[in-house]
Amino acid sequence: MLPEGFTEKYQQLLGAEAEPFLASFQNQGYKGFRINPLKPNPQAVNLDLTQPVPMTQWGYYGAVNGRQVDHQAGYVYSQEPSAMLVGAVAAPKPGERVLDLCAAPGGKTTHLAGFMQQQGLLVANEIMPKRAKILAENVERFGIENAVITNETPARLAKKFVGYFDRILVDAPCSGEGMFRKDPGAKQYWTPDYPAACAQRQREILTETLKMLRPGGELIYSTCTFSPEEDEQIIAWLLQQYPLSVVPIARQAGMSAGRPEWADGNPELAGTLRLFPHLFNGEGHFMAKLRLADGPVVAANKTKKQRKHAAPALTKEQQSLWQDFAKTMLPTTSFGHLLVHRDHLFAQPLAVELKGLKVVRPGLPLGEFKRNRFEPAYALALTLTAAPQQLDLTTAQYVKYVHGETFTTDAAGKGWYLLRYQNKSVGFGKLTGTTMKNFFPKGLRFVADVAE
Repeated sequence: MLPEGFTEKYQQLLGAEAEPFLASFQNQGYKGFRINPLKPNPQAVNLDLTQPVPMTQWGYYGAVNGRQVDHQAGYVYSQEPSAMLVGAVAAPKPGERVLDLCAAPGGKTTHLAGFMQQQGLLVANEIMPKRAKILAENVERFGIENAVITNETPARLAKKFVGYFDRILVDAPCSGEGMFRKDPGAKQYWTPDYPAACAQRQREILTETLKMLRPGGELIYSTCTFSPEEDEQIIAWLLQQYPLSVVPIARQAGMSAGRPEWADGNPELAGTLRLFPHLFNGEGHFMAKLRLADGPVVAANKTKKQRKHAAPALTKEQQSLWQDFAKTMLPTTSFGHLLVHRDHLFAQPLAVELKGLKVVRPGLPLGEFKRNRFEPAYALALTLTAAPQQLDLTTAQYVKYVHGETFTTDAAGKGWYLLRYQNKSVGFGKLTGTTMKNFFPKGLRFVADVAE
C-alpha cells in the first residue's frame, strides 16, 4: 500500500505514464554487486558476471553471499543497481581531491575509489557516528589506501576545506520515494509535506558544499526519490544561485531525462538523469552533474599554528618498531605521510590538516603500537597482494581463521604472515612454533560459507 497522497501526486505529474509507474511498486526489486578494480584479477570471483548493469563498468545484477571469501576479502560490494550509476556519473580521475559528503554505508565511496586507483585524496564523510563506523569497515574491506573518514557536519567541513575539492558527491538525505519497493519502512515516514522539508535540508547542505568546490570543479548531486521538489527544483535553484552549469549525463535504454517542466522550465534540466522502476531494472534515482565556473579561489586565512601539520611525529621507539616490521613484511612498499593517533599508525595519501574535526580514520590504518611491539592492521592486509612471509590457507584453516581460532601449520620461520585464501589476502597471523595466532578482528568473525 502506497502512502496516502503519493498516488494522487504522481498521477498528476505523470499522466498516462502513472499507471505502469505505480504498478511497478508491486514488483520485486533487483539486487546487484560491483567487483573491485583495486584488487588483482578482480573478475576472479565465484559470481555470475554475465548480467552487467548498464554504464557501471564494474556492476552486475545478482546477489552476494556475505559469508563467502569474495565478500570478506573485499573483491565484491553489494549495491542496488540504480545506485551504481551515481558513481559512474561522478567518475573521478586518479590524483583528484574528492569529497563524498553523505557517504555511509560506503557503496558510492568504494565506487569512487575504484576510479581513483589509490591516487589523490578521497574524503568520505558521514554525520551519524554509528553509520560512520560502518562506512569505515566497508572502506577497510575494499582495500582503499587513499581515504580519510570524517564524522562531521557540512558546515564544519566547509570551514576547513574552502575551495579545496576537484569533485564533490552529495547523495543527499531525501524522502526516499525510490526505496519504497526495497525498503517498505520508508513509506511510513512519507507525508505530502515531507519532500518540501527534505528539500529545505538539501539546500542547507548544498550551501555549505559549494564553499568546498574549487573553480572548475564538479558537483554530483543524487537522491533516491522521484520528488521534483528534491530533484529538478533543487538543480534549478542551484543554477539560479551559483555560477554552475549542467554537464549532460549520457543515457541508455530505460534511462529518462530530467523534466524541466517540473521546475522552472530551464532546458538545462533535461541534462539530468532519472531512473524509474517501470523503465529501468533498479529502484528510483535522480542524479545531476554540475560544473562550477572558473574563477579565483577564495581561500580561508590560516594562522601559523593552523599551517603547521597537526599529525604527531613518531617517537624513536615507534620508528624502530615500524621499520623493523616494514623491512620484514613490506620491503617493496612505501607509504606517504605517516602519523600516529592514539598509538595507532596511519598513512595519509596527502598531508591534510584535520585538527578540530571529528575524524574516524585519518588515513590507511597500518597498525597499532603496543608495549615493545607493533601489531599490523587488518586494513593493511587487505591492501596487500603479496609479502615475503605469506601462507596460502587450506579451506579448513580459512574456516578457523575467520571464526577467530588458532590453527597449526608446518610453515617455516616465525613472526607475522600475510594469510591468503583462494589467491586473496584475508588478514594477518603470527606464527609461534607451529601455531598461527589469530588476528582476525573480533567484531568481524563469522562462520564461513566455503561451498564455493
